[in-house]
Amino acid sequence: MTTILVCDDDPVQRRLLEAMVRRFGYEPRMAENGEEALTLLDQDADAFDVVVLDLVMPHRDGMGVLAAMRERGIVKPVIVQTSQGGIDTVVNAMRAGATDFVVKPVGAERLSVSIKNALKTEALVSEVQRLKRKAEGTLSFKDIVTRSPRMTPVLKMAEKAAGSTIPVLIEGESGV
Repeated sequence: MTTILVCDDDPVQRRLLEAMVRRFGYEPRMAENGEEALTLLDQDADAFDVVVLDLVMPHRDGMGVLAAMRERGIVKPVIVQTSQGGIDTVVNAMRAGATDFVVKPVGAERLSVSIKNALKTEALVSEVQRLKRKAEGTLSFKDIVTRSPRMTPVLKMAEKAAGSTIPVLIEGESGV
């Protein structure tokens, strides 16, 4: 299931975004501030497909979160949103790594299109990176594509086995 991390300090906006994301058929995960969003991303950035990020928040604002993501090597499509949307803000957010920009309160149709575009961009970037690793001969277990939650423990076990010198027999139906 596609998971969207929503980070906004305004509880009303968070609830509205959560309802919209759920209505679009995605799984929302909520963060009240930039620090909480970074903690969730640090724990498992691969769990999130897109980040919807408020730019104006106390403590660590959206620009600070974008900078921290870049420093930590977390590459995810980020849709920034703010009620103070000037051209300078848009340019700075895009330079900082944002994929798209929406103005609060964002309409459902606009947010849906933005998320779909971000997911398409993410898929293309991931495929280009995978093809580079394939050409370099550096593919890893992270390059195995699966959506089944039952495959996660299988891949972890395979990765563990690959690190040892013990022979391993893998059985399964053809094409599995």
